[in-house]
Amino acid sequence: MTGDPAPEPRRSPDRRGHIGRIGEDAAAEYAVSLGWSVLERNWRNRYGELDLIAADGAVLVIVEVKTRASRTFDDPVMAVTPDKLARMRRLARMWLAAQDRRWSQIRFDVLSVQLDRYDPDDRSRARIRHHPGVYV
Repeated sequence: MTGDPAPEPRRSPDRRGHIGRIGEDAAAEYAVSLGWSVLERNWRNRYGELDLIAADGAVLVIVEVKTRASRTFDDPVMAVTPDKLARMRRLARMWLAAQDRRWSQIRFDVLSVQLDRYDPDDRSRARIRHHPGVYV
């Protein structure tokens, strides 16, 4: 024993966070391509987070973004549970309470982003599926 401390283990980068950011960027670009105005990204309070809040004309759209770079589910939307949808609705009410503008219609959508599992950074290979009106 030399008394030298053991080397620090190398930490892998936060792959899950990295994959999530790629998916959220792709989802925001997709929303803009639909003509939506992105009002908020990653709005959060102590109760949770809304990934994307957008306006589709006069319709407020609360968007959950689900991103995968694996084949755990055929479509990442399968990971959106009823509890998650209920949380989105509660958080949307909190966000709306702090707004001056009123919306005549609110829609909850899911944008599922499937990245290439071998090269998730290659956004040209990303597939986005839009699931409008998943919760009313």
